[in-house]
Amino acid sequence: MLSAIASMTTLGVGLGLLLGLAARRFHVETPPIVDEIEALLPGTNCGQCGYPGCRAGAEALAEGSAPLNLCPPGGRDLALGLADILGPQAGGGACLEGMEETAQMVAFIFEDHCTGCTKCFKRCPTDAIIGANRQVHTVITDACIGCDACIEVCPTEAIIHRPKPRTLRNWYWDKPLAGDETGGDTRLSA
Repeated sequence: MLSAIASMTTLGVGLGLLLGLAARRFHVETPPIVDEIEALLPGTNCGQCGYPGCRAGAEALAEGSAPLNLCPPGGRDLALGLADILGPQAGGGACLEGMEETAQMVAFIFEDHCTGCTKCFKRCPTDAIIGANRQVHTVITDACIGCDACIEVCPTEAIIHRPKPRTLRNWYWDKPLAGDETGGDTRLSA
């Protein structure tokens, strides 16, 4: 019994040292800007940007092979933060001027069609859907990133996308139209 414990301990320590040495020998340094960009990204790894996770998206941004608005869940605020970090190498403010301002989409569940199958909230990467088995589910719009994961698995097609409602947290002043001297919005005057 003692010989088995001693041999397993020796084997564990030996393999641990071997793994530690291999980790130091084959360590690859990443640029610090990648870590800074990854900290700014939402971290949900939803894949809407076309990369397998937020780390891969951050690496693509650091290389300059991805646009500043690659993350739909982050929206306009994230693109502005990325422009501050990446500066002139990403085009700075010039890229943001050409960026179309689209409303962020969130999931919406029609309660009369929901059967409470729980497939949607099992797939939600941000736990934005609440409900129980055989109960009506609902979406917390502040937590939803609009990733389509719940829409794909809903058997009754009770989930759709809607623009995120404007609240004090996500509202910003609209850009004035060209030629408007008063600074007001001429779209409302009829």
